Amino acid sequence: MSHIIVAFSKRENAANIRNILMRSGMDVSAVCTTGAAVLQNADTWNEGIVICGCQMQDMQYTRLRELLPERFEMLLVAQPDRWMDTELPDGVVGLPMPVKVYDLISSVEMMAEAMERRRRKRRSRGKERSAGDRAVVEQAKAVLMERNNMSEEEAHRYLQKCSMESGTNMVETAQMVLTIMN
Repeated sequence: MSHIIVAFSKRENAANIRNILMRSGMDVSAVCTTGAAVLQNADTWNEGIVICGCQMQDMQYTRLRELLPERFEMLLVAQPDRWMDTELPDGVVGLPMPVKVYDLISSVEMMAEAMERRRRKRRSRGKERSAGDRAVVEQAKAVLMERNNMSEEEAHRYLQKCSMESGTNMVETAQMVLTIMN
């Protein structure tokens, strides 16, 4: 699950939210009273959820959102009249006070699930090769097929095997094959 940072100007409010989350089986990574402390904690993790009020001791939620890393989301827990009149910034979900335990838990779970989906999507997208990289791999396979009398499948397996053994990716292995054989 994502890292959860709870940030309210009053320590007892932050502790109450933390206790609710922990009773529901969620791990809270940090409890803060200032935006600076939130940012310091956020810098140590790749992504997470910040649950906060409109105003911390040193900054408002809008400024904190601007300074947070892109992969952090914010759950704003505040009186509706403090934020309903304006459009919330990207990456901010509003939850009106007084907060119901069920609404808090389901909102955090929903945000964590959305982050997990985006994380999986980024991983799968990272595996796709660019057209130039595909061309290098195809060229290396063609050279192996021609010079070593291999089928396309055998050439592909050979590149995969060499890639795993050398600890390099397929494109780098294909470039090495082209360099050696040309």
